[in-house]
Amino acid sequence: MIDFIEGKLAYTELDYIVVETGGIGYRIFCGNPFQFSQEDGPVRLYTHHYVREDAIHLYGFATREERTLFRMLLDVSGIGPKGALAVVSAARPSEIAAAVRQEDIHFLTRFPGIGKKTAQRIILDLKDKMAEFADQQDWESKADVGEDKPMPMQNEAVPQLTEAVEALKALGYQEREIETITGDLKAWIEQEEAGLQTTDRVVKKALQLLMKQ
Repeated sequence: MIDFIEGKLAYTELDYIVVETGGIGYRIFCGNPFQFSQEDGPVRLYTHHYVREDAIHLYGFATREERTLFRMLLDVSGIGPKGALAVVSAARPSEIAAAVRQEDIHFLTRFPGIGKKTAQRIILDLKDKMAEFADQQDWESKADVGEDKPMPMQNEAVPQLTEAVEALKALGYQEREIETITGDLKAWIEQEEAGLQTTDRVVKKALQLLMKQ
């Protein structure tokens, strides 16, 4: 079992990154690969090794809490790795845990691929297992560490917007859903205070806008 992988980021794709360590490049599927591309130095991902008859995949997370929640979701009937990854990537573990404990079906059905029946199964299967998330209201991810450190970014909003849209598609959102927040997202990117936002932050903002709808 591979618990985590730390090494040099070789390259980033829409739904995965490749981390080089010991002369080997590991393909690791992530909810938002762009968050790791903004880090200086080596990257570390806590991994889940997923095996089925026709595929062997590594899924990576910035924190162990995200990975724990991902594994819990995999135990729910009807949820596969892609669906679980989309849920974990769209909100903090503490927020998802709170929604499950409060039986907030409306919140859960906002995630791509999660309908009412699946949301009900999540609540039924996981409500009593969320105690470990109750003590902390806010998990810090590696993406948030150093958020006060501005990083160089492209001056125009369009490249950032394009990358964010592609990331949302990789998470399972449909074009018609993305189009409803494109205008607000572009305006946010163009604001003076958002001028140095990383792609990861732009994607997070997009997810917040989608969740509000």
